[in-house]
Amino acid sequence: MIALIQRVAQARVEVAGTTVGAIDRGLLVFVCAEPDDSDAIADKLVAKLLKLRIFADDAGKMNRSVVDVQGGLLIVSQFTLAADTSGGNRPSFTAAAGPELGQRLYERVISTARSLHPRVASGTFGADMQVQLVNDGPVTIPITLRG
Repeated sequence: MIALIQRVAQARVEVAGTTVGAIDRGLLVFVCAEPDDSDAIADKLVAKLLKLRIFADDAGKMNRSVVDVQGGLLIVSQFTLAADTSGGNRPSFTAAAGPELGQRLYERVISTARSLHPRVASGTFGADMQVQLVNDGPVTIPITLRG
């Protein structure tokens, strides 16, 4: 599973001009499932997101998690994280999970996050989404988890 995490002051995702998910301070998380991913990998990603210490403490050191700062999670599906650009100028996305598995694991990430954290919003799987954010820092961290 591939994730790209951005620490944000605020973020929102729209589908057809309607906001479907929004947070204030927290983490914007783009998620891509890969063919060999499982529920266990999805759960491991959520655990990592909730414990990742990328918010400043009182001394200004990145030492606090999204849980510590009572921030939100905005989880957005993005199969393009699996892009392979080694073969030319048009990316290949064959490393991404197929739509059925991708959606199931994306929904697993969201449901697991909601069961463990009070502020979770999401995009819409497979939709043409517009994401707006105010990156805080900026802090952007890629994560790849495999079984």
